[in-house]
Amino acid sequence: MSTCDVCGKEENMPYHCRHCGGTYCAEHRLPESHDCPGLENWGDNQAVFDSGFEETVESGGSSGGIADRVGLNTGPGSWASYFRNNMTYVFLGAMWITFLLQYVVGYLLTGTFNPIVFSRHPTWEAIFVLSSAHPEYVWTWITSIFSHGGFGHIAINSIVIYFFGRLVEDYVGSKQFTILFLVSGALAGLGQILISMIQTPGVPSGVVGASGAGLAIMGVLTILNPGLRVYLYFIIPVPLWLLTVGYVGISVLGIFGPSLAGSNVANVAHLVGLIIGLAYGYRVKDRIRMPNQLQFGAGGGPGGPGGPGGPGGGRRRGPF
Repeated sequence: MSTCDVCGKEENMPYHCRHCGGTYCAEHRLPESHDCPGLENWGDNQAVFDSGFEETVESGGSSGGIADRVGLNTGPGSWASYFRNNMTYVFLGAMWITFLLQYVVGYLLTGTFNPIVFSRHPTWEAIFVLSSAHPEYVWTWITSIFSHGGFGHIAINSIVIYFFGRLVEDYVGSKQFTILFLVSGALAGLGQILISMIQTPGVPSGVVGASGAGLAIMGVLTILNPGLRVYLYFIIPVPLWLLTVGYVGISVLGIFGPSLAGSNVANVAHLVGLIIGLAYGYRVKDRIRMPNQLQFGAGGGPGGPGGPGGPGGGRRRGPF
């Protein structure tokens, strides 16, 4: 159940305004019905629907972007319209499909489903792992985001992205959310292998996981609503700012001292993702109304939310 931001009515199927990020009942779903700040971005404040005939509405079915240039219809009724406002779930699906492919490809290459064996195969690494030995394999900047180091790793990342990602996407829109997710994930991985090359030159290392992207999303929400209540284990309420501060401390300690989150955790990737999210959240913080609580179950473990791997801890390459 969600509560309408205007009248307080509880709704089983609320409407989320993609212009301001608010939650509304059927009566207040239209932008002009809830005094949407996004109305000022429309060419005509009276035209709230894009019927295909009103040229003054800026945000219609045609974006004028890449989709239009390649002839892809993303308007209502098309199969591609699913990706609009649903990239959180698209990325989650891509993560689990990639996780399955890790085992399928590993078996085809080595004849075993044992990740300790196939994760060391050079071809497998070249597909799924962002490695300090081959940072020029630019495809791994992306594939490594969706690859994971085990079931627990991907499960924790999925929880973070499922709960936090939907809120961020509803606010910033699917296009900006996609850019944030991919860029933060890639830069977090690159930051991790760069530090590894400096700290242990000549020792190959690699990173997989959506940790950087997940923590960037968390960083955005920390700026937009630092007091957002997060229910750890669905029981313990804590403010989001405290969760973020704690994780920054754990990551910094893991970089310069003993890692409380585990020896196989990419603390630099965590920190880079958080910094990107905090910076982006600060950039857009004046354009949003956010809910004041969120129920979230994190994995257990020492040293903070999620324990080893953290909220989707980016892992260095190693046994799954």
